[in-house]
Amino acid sequence: MSSSVGAGPGPKTWSIRFLVALLLIVAGIGWIAWYYTFVRPDPTAFPPVEGKPKAIADLGLWNYAIGFGAFMVGLALSAHPSTPFGRGRGVVIGMLGCFLAGLLWICTFYVFSDDLSALWVLNDLGQWNLVVGIAFMAVGFTFATRWE
Repeated sequence: MSSSVGAGPGPKTWSIRFLVALLLIVAGIGWIAWYYTFVRPDPTAFPPVEGKPKAIADLGLWNYAIGFGAFMVGLALSAHPSTPFGRGRGVVIGMLGCFLAGLLWICTFYVFSDDLSALWVLNDLGQWNLVVGIAFMAVGFTFATRWE
């Protein structure tokens, strides 16, 4: 029998925590994409039309809070040693990725703040774009707490 270095029982890649984190990340992205493309009323339509389904459209900006909230909680859950992002290089990649995503989100908002109409999602959020960028950085700090 031949044995290779590092063979043997190790941390599982597909833990329950990792699957829940992936589900939350995908659900958050899906919620935002679904709301923006199908539910959100078109702001350029005249006369204004209501979004459908009405119960979801009435939530307004809370839809972004739901989507980004699920996404950020999913990322924060993935910063655990039982997931690939919570150990080894995954921690550094997750931390730097979140910091850079937050910085890029805020810089993009500031550069195009005079006319956000061409930028999907950013055009609806207005000043709340700062909260999204800072939330990305906060999730980056959850990864930083796992760095050894």
